[in-house]
Amino acid sequence: MRKLLAKFVREEDGAAMIEYTVLLGIITVAVIATIILVGTWVSGEWSDLNAALPA
Repeated sequence: MRKLLAKFVREEDGAAMIEYTVLLGIITVAVIATIILVGTWVSGEWSDLNAALPA
């Protein structure tokens, strides 16, 4: 198993796979953060609109 992992890291395909995996992780974190921020903003807008409407 150790030899297979060492071979995987040494080859270009292994290095490219690791790079793409890191890139995918960064993109995933950015998307989740964006969804959270937009959700918080929308929630605030709805609250403001609800408060502005007459009861």
